[in-house]
Amino acid sequence: MTLRNPMRLNRRSLLAGAGGLSLAAVSKTAAPAGAATERPGQATLLRGAALVLTMDPHIGDGELGVLKDADVLLRDGRIAEVGRQLKAPRGARVRDMKGQFVLPGFVDIHNHLWQSSIRGGCSDQDLVGWLKTCNLSTLPKIDPAGMYAFVHLAALDALQAGVTTLVDWVHAIPLATSERYVQALDDAGLRFVYAMAAFKGAEEQVRTVKERLLDPLPLASAQIAVHARKGSIATLRASWKQAQDLGLMLNSHVLEHRTDRADEQIATLREIGAFGPSLLMNHAVHLNREEIALLGDHDVRVAHCPLSNMRLASGVAPLPKLHKAGVKAGLGHDGGTNDTSDMFALMKAAVGLQRAVHEDPQIHPTLPAVLRMGTLGGAEAIGMADQVGSLTPGKRADVLVLDPGTLNFAPRFDWTSQIVLNGQPLNITDVYVDGRLRKTGGELVHVDTEKVVLAAEEAAARLTSAP
Repeated sequence: MTLRNPMRLNRRSLLAGAGGLSLAAVSKTAAPAGAATERPGQATLLRGAALVLTMDPHIGDGELGVLKDADVLLRDGRIAEVGRQLKAPRGARVRDMKGQFVLPGFVDIHNHLWQSSIRGGCSDQDLVGWLKTCNLSTLPKIDPAGMYAFVHLAALDALQAGVTTLVDWVHAIPLATSERYVQALDDAGLRFVYAMAAFKGAEEQVRTVKERLLDPLPLASAQIAVHARKGSIATLRASWKQAQDLGLMLNSHVLEHRTDRADEQIATLREIGAFGPSLLMNHAVHLNREEIALLGDHDVRVAHCPLSNMRLASGVAPLPKLHKAGVKAGLGHDGGTNDTSDMFALMKAAVGLQRAVHEDPQIHPTLPAVLRMGTLGGAEAIGMADQVGSLTPGKRADVLVLDPGTLNFAPRFDWTSQIVLNGQPLNITDVYVDGRLRKTGGELVHVDTEKVVLAAEEAAARLTSAP
């Protein structure tokens, strides 16, 4: 739970919502035992990391910008310097990173955090069956307090696994539920993009949520979430106009399942004029050659969700062809059908699926390429590469510390490959978001995980007893 000053609590009291879950039920005021957290405004020098993956080839070696035995200075919420033997500013906290890796926070560009409520559910169904049996039947039953509990749980799970920026595609929900949803994301302490859908006839709720709930939060931004269908082109056109008016990206599921072809999704998005860098397509599994070329020509962005596509038997996205066409693509967990917040597993799946299909170990994405997809590539896909995704000085200080000295990772052989092939969330010892320490010593700061889990279990029990 993020600690707040009284002024901020008063300003955001509208988020509390009638009948909502008490903040005290999920808060904890103590950091992990032995953890020394930074003072407000204090600079932090991460000293002598064995490996720093900057994702900036202008700073380090190769496409990942690798430096060895290097330092990273965090100051005023930003990356201040990266290099060797940096001088610590007066009053800075100096942390010994000997033997550790430092890299940018992971960027998850497609999720549905509320679906933690149905983890493992409908596991024998494809997308169509899962949507009907688990997804659409559950969402209307979740009250505002339950929504807070499920989203808070999933957001903290993502954060502890190293995800520092997350795009959450949020279905149309009542305003009171949206308030608790946003509060849960904010309380978790990660950077988030709230991609919101609206009920037909209530499209102005999007503006309300953006201006009242998101704009006051420094770590929040917005997108407009839609389902592209020929039969609802008027609604889609209105959403696209609103996205343009508000300066937001349009975020749509596209050709996830073979039956989506009947909705003429590509033709509809082109007809309304949305094809361009302000369009993020999720999944894009069943694109044909001509459509892939169109995406590349118009700089349309793609969220690749391999674990979800595997779970729902949706197919394998044409990632190598998208890459060849110049399409910017990042990785997405996709909520309840991913069953994990493990970016390492997601990266392995992205690599392994293509190698298995093409029987080619050099096919895109390579291991360095998938590391880039999980960081800077994802930031590029959502138009945030000027803020996050690399350890470039001036960007926001979203930073991970990874410990390779564990049974699942050691011994050293090819460290870069081992990050993808051997890494697990347990290797992420420290997480900084906007320069603030959110996890240290392997534990989330100021979070009582037992209470968070209990709140989610109680909300789940209410769901199962609901008519």
